[in-house]
Parts: sequence; structure tokens; C-alpha cells
Amino acid sequence: MTEENRPSAGALSAGEWNARGDGFYYGIGGAEQDYAQAAECYRMAAEQNDPTGQCRYGSMLLKGQGVPQDDKRAARYFTLAADQGDVQAQNLLGDCFISGRGVQQDDALAAKCYKLAADQGIARAQNNLAQCYEFGRGVERNEAEAVRYYRMAADQGNAGGQYGLGSCYLHGQGVEKDPEKAAIFFTLAADQGMTVAQSDLAGCFYNGEGVAQDYDEAARYFTLAAEEGYAPALFGLGMCYDLGHGVAQDDRKAADCYRRAADLGHVLAQFNYASCCETGQGTPKDATAAARYYRLAADQGHAPAQNNYGNCCNSGYGVKQDTAAAARYFRMAADQGDAAGQYNLGISYYLGSGVPRDYRQAANCFRKAAEKGHAGAVNNLGVCYENGEGTARDEARAVACYRKAAGMGDPSALENLAECYEKGRGVPRNPAEARRLRAGGSLSPEEE
Repeated sequence: MTEENRPSAGALSAGEWNARGDGFYYGIGGAEQDYAQAAECYRMAAEQNDPTGQCRYGSMLLKGQGVPQDDKRAARYFTLAADQGDVQAQNLLGDCFISGRGVQQDDALAAKCYKLAADQGIARAQNNLAQCYEFGRGVERNEAEAVRYYRMAADQGNAGGQYGLGSCYLHGQGVEKDPEKAAIFFTLAADQGMTVAQSDLAGCFYNGEGVAQDYDEAARYFTLAAEEGYAPALFGLGMCYDLGHGVAQDDRKAADCYRRAADLGHVLAQFNYASCCETGQGTPKDATAAARYYRLAADQGHAPAQNNYGNCCNSGYGVKQDTAAAARYFRMAADQGDAAGQYNLGISYYLGSGVPRDYRQAANCFRKAAEKGHAGAVNNLGVCYENGEGTARDEARAVACYRKAAGMGDPSALENLAECYEKGRGVPRNPAEARRLRAGGSLSPEEE
């Protein structure tokens, strides 16, 4: 429709223009669906300063339906309608402020707009305002207010409100923790097709949280959400295929789910898919891919992945060998209390690999990992005691470490213990006992 043949706004009343626009928008009242015609009709109503027309025309500008997409013009029309008290426009203007679409991003103005609409009963605005209170966006964080507005929205059947209220019950935010109520509200939202609710409900069924454990239902809801490309659901479905929970065990499908979730940034999926690539479980072995996905997870702060990527760097597995980078990633894992990371960082210090040799630091790392039950670290701490490296020499304590590590199944510790018996270090010399241990003899009760 050109400027020359456009009808004047006064040819019909605003209400008539809106009704005609609805006919074209929805394809009702004998009209064929035509977004361009609908947009023009709403624009005509808007020219009469009609808030409904302004809001609807703004919505079409925001979506680019029937008109070129234009966030700034959309926000202007929402503002005109909101200033006249149009509650839908107030909520939509809040969306613009929260996202910075067409206006400067402003959480406080977003919350103000949402509250205007929420307090007039608009369910979407109630859900949006609840999120502001939950996360402290534009208002002071207030879990009780978040629950109140989520409940208002949920009571109107709003899926977002149902899910938000369920999440509050699941985690005990603003209400007493109640997993059973959480599962009820997740179900309401999930059955409306809300992806995140389907995924979280699947988690409830998988873990038996708020409902009886049911792997079949878990797999069903994970599948629904995974079909929408939701990363946590893809990861959960991967776990189902990996372990045969609710579905037939299938390594290939598990690896595929992990890969898809990993490519969407899911940290646990990145770690699991890296493991699949390393071991060849469900996908061909691929050192380069394993190292890449370990690093993706490591750079998101996943401690086991930091340790594993450190191992890749240390050995040149899938990446160029770089002992300094290895030590750096071992330290990241160690700083999070990861026993394997502490152990490997200790080895780096002991050997001077990627860091200056420092026996004191090595012994300290081994001690921390040993306290967490890492058998190799217990053995290596014994070596430090036996040689007086990084700690006072103490052969009796060395023997105690070797015995403990050997009892945990560490083969190096068993050999070290045999050598102590052979040479009389920390124990009375007993070559026969040394030979027995080396021949595969079990530890005596006093040694265990």
C-alpha cells in the first residue's frame, strides 16, 4: 500500500480500524491473513491516538510482521500507549527496557513498567516482575515478593509463573522448601509446553525429588525438552542413554546428546563428550576433540576438566605439549579442592615441570590430595617423608604412607613398602617380607 492510496485515519473509528486489523492478523471475519494489511489498520488506529492500536502496531514493528522491523519505533508506540494506561503496552515497554530493545537498557524502568501492568492483573507482567524481585533486577531482591507475584501469575495459568513458583518451592526461596509442590507446578508448566519446566520436571522424576523416581517419565520429559534444543535436557537425555535409564542403553545416542548440549555451552556435557572422544565411547576416538571439549569445560570452571585438560597439555594429547599450561590448569583445579589437580600440581612442582622445582610446594599439594583419599598422593607424600623433600625426613611416616597407599591399591606404594623392608627403612629389615610383597602377597593385617 503506497502513501498515495492510503485511506485517511478518520475514514473509520479507531475501534473499527482495530477490528479490521484483527481480521487481517488472525484471518477471521472473512479476511485472509495478511500481516501488512493488519499493520496498516493498526497504524490508522494509532494515528487517532488509540492506545490499543498503538500497542498492536508497536508489536508488529517489534516483530517485523507486515512492516520492517524497527525496535525504536516500536518502543515509541508502546510508550504512547503505556502513558494512556494500556496494560499490555506497559508490559511490552518493560520488555524493551529489560532487554535494551529500542531504548537504553534500564532495569529500574523495566520493573516500574511491569509493576504498573502486574498490579492491574496482567499475568505476563506478574511473572516478569517476579523475576525482577527474584534476581534483584531494577528492584531490591525480595524472594517473598517474587513468590507473591509468581503465585498471581500461576493462578491465572501463566506457565512462566507456574515454573517460577515451582522453582521457589524446589529451592526453598521465599517459601518453605517443598519438592512435592515444586513438581506439581513444574507439571502444570510442562504440560503447557514450557521447555525449561519439562527439563526440570524430568530431573525431579530422575532423582525422585517430589515424585516417585521414574526413569521412564524422566526420559519422556527430557526428550520433549531436548527436541526444542534445550541444553540441560539434551544432557539429561544423554545420561539416560548412557546409563540405560528409561531408554535402551545406547552409547552412540548418549554421545550425540552430549555433543549437542556441549555445543550449546553446557559444561557437564562438554566434559562428558570429551570423555567419550577420549575413550571412544559412542564416537570414534579423537584426541583433538577430547582436548578441545575438556578446555571448553575447563574455561567454564569445571575442576575435573581443568585437571584433564592439564593432562592433555602435559602429555601433548590432542594439543601441542605445554607443561606451563598444564601446571596452570592443574592449579585451577587444585584451587577448587580437586584431589587429582592437587596431585598433578604436586608432581609439576616435584619435577619442576612447567613451574620451578619446589619440594615444599610439592609435599603440600600431595598432603592436600592425600587428605582427600588420593592413593597416588599418599604414596608420593611417603616419598617426600622418606627423602626429606619439602618436609622433615621421617622414614616411619613414609612407611605408614606406603602401607596406606598400598592398601588403597597403588602399585608403586607396594613396591616402595617392599623396598623399605628390604633395606630396613622405617621398619626392621626383613628381606623375606620384601620378596613376599613383590611376589604379589597381600598386606598383613598390621600393614593394612
